[in-house]
Amino acid sequence: MSPNNSLVVVTGATGYVGGRLVPQLLAEGLSVRCVARRPEELSDRWWKDQVEIVQADLSRVDDISVALAGAQTAYYLLHSMSSSEDFAKVESSMAEQFSRVAEKEGLQQIVYLGGLGHDGIDESDHLSSRHRVGRLLASGATPVTELRAAVIIGSGSASFEMLRSLVEVLPFMVVPKWVSQTQCQPVAITDVLEDLVHVLNRPEFYNKTIDIGGPDVVTYQDMMQSYAQVAGLPRRLILPVPVLTPRLSSHWVNLVSPLPIRLARPLIDSLTSDVVVADQGGGCARGRSNQSLEESIGYAMSNVRGQELPTRWSNDRRSNDEFGAAAPDPSDPAWAGGRIFVDRRQEKCDCDSVSAMAVLRSLGGDTGWLTFNWLWALRGFVDKLLGGVGLRRGRRHPTELRVGDPVDFFEAVEVQPGLLRLRAEMKVPGHAWLEWSVDDEGPGCVIEQKAVFVPRGLWGRIYWLSLVPAHAVIFRRMLKAIAKRAETVSVSDT
Repeated sequence: MSPNNSLVVVTGATGYVGGRLVPQLLAEGLSVRCVARRPEELSDRWWKDQVEIVQADLSRVDDISVALAGAQTAYYLLHSMSSSEDFAKVESSMAEQFSRVAEKEGLQQIVYLGGLGHDGIDESDHLSSRHRVGRLLASGATPVTELRAAVIIGSGSASFEMLRSLVEVLPFMVVPKWVSQTQCQPVAITDVLEDLVHVLNRPEFYNKTIDIGGPDVVTYQDMMQSYAQVAGLPRRLILPVPVLTPRLSSHWVNLVSPLPIRLARPLIDSLTSDVVVADQGGGCARGRSNQSLEESIGYAMSNVRGQELPTRWSNDRRSNDEFGAAAPDPSDPAWAGGRIFVDRRQEKCDCDSVSAMAVLRSLGGDTGWLTFNWLWALRGFVDKLLGGVGLRRGRRHPTELRVGDPVDFFEAVEVQPGLLRLRAEMKVPGHAWLEWSVDDEGPGCVIEQKAVFVPRGLWGRIYWLSLVPAHAVIFRRMLKAIAKRAETVSVSDT
């Protein structure tokens, strides 16, 4: 490991791997310079004040010089798959220029994250480009350490998000035959990051190419079934056929997943090649075992296991140490993180926030939900028939509420002066929360109400969409009734 005063440059700091690597380097006591074409994309990172941020377009030689000036080492985490049709040419040009400038600036090491696979053996354009970039970076005098990974498992990874979308949405799939034949060796993002940090400024890794992968060698069909098992979904019915080409498959993926077609196409092309670690005794630069496929999938799905609203995880990554780099992060692209449905409403209330929170903390039990109580009772009855908790357990106390308390078929998971969050425990095909936040605003306050649902599989999506009309009426009237009750409480206290 390099000394604490050495400057490490992270290119691609706004990307999936780069955004997760920076905190790991800071934890090692390193000085970090983040290079970004649009620095404003780093404005919501909790670590932004602990790093140097340089604006640079790394397709320009002068900008590369600015980015590398005074640095000892650099991480090369750039690709152009989704930004250009001719991505291979763009990637080659950038790598060649980067190598020349690195040599001129006297860099001691370049660490490059490439793609697993064997050079020249049925390579896709994507894998060929990844390997070519590695060779071009190593063409200069600067020592290069190239780590090669196949499918990276973690929330926000393009490969994982494609897997998540397909398995969650489709209980039955007609797939190209290579889905059941091509072998790959997926690796957890946490293991990738540990390897990236481990090889930094270690001469024994200079001018070396290291294959990294998890302990499981599987087909993509196996990966789909593993995801279904970890997610609690029924085993997927998968029918491999010989007529679907990678190009046709990319259009299909574009229809059922949020991945942009420019990213899906080269990604699927690369899935037709076997990508396994050449030395099965290795697979890790650190010399120890990596996470299994099911373990890494479980951590990647942790955004719905932590009793937190997924939409709030990006507010402070420091609170997510339990799940580490596999959990959602502000650096994730807009299409990452799985499907989330949100019903969000606001209501201005002529009372203070204390009165509003008092009403919110008394919901459920004998107080009820202030509107359509007969529908809530019916839902509780149906939940009992389905083997759920129903409404009968009510509340521990009519007005006091603590974290962990039952509130009918909800559980209080966060109780703060201006925030109440309830997690649904009724039988639903997914994970659901109700949340209220209250902010004082001039005379009075504003109550924001959110119903959030993370569907599980196709039925989860059908469940939510079928209830949209009912939710539009129930949630609107409930919020208005809460505001009205809060104003009544406020008046009676004066």
